[in-house]
Amino acid sequence: MTDSSKPPTNDPGQNAPDPGDAGRTVMVGVLGGILSAAGYLVYQRLPEEQKDRLHRQVRGLLESRINEIRQNFNL
Repeated sequence: MTDSSKPPTNDPGQNAPDPGDAGRTVMVGVLGGILSAAGYLVYQRLPEEQKDRLHRQVRGLLESRINEIRQNFNL
């Protein structure tokens, strides 16, 4: 009988996540935090004109996405 054909057991260690997954998850979280902090610093240094243009673009993107979702759900 091979391991894949054995019936499942109630051993809690059988379905435990790989310890390496936790390390990768923490690393991705830390990298995400670093990237967002760097983006914020770049944003803070932008001239007001570029910040306003960026705000308009984000609002336009959000409005189009919301309209698309409304059409999909017929709201």
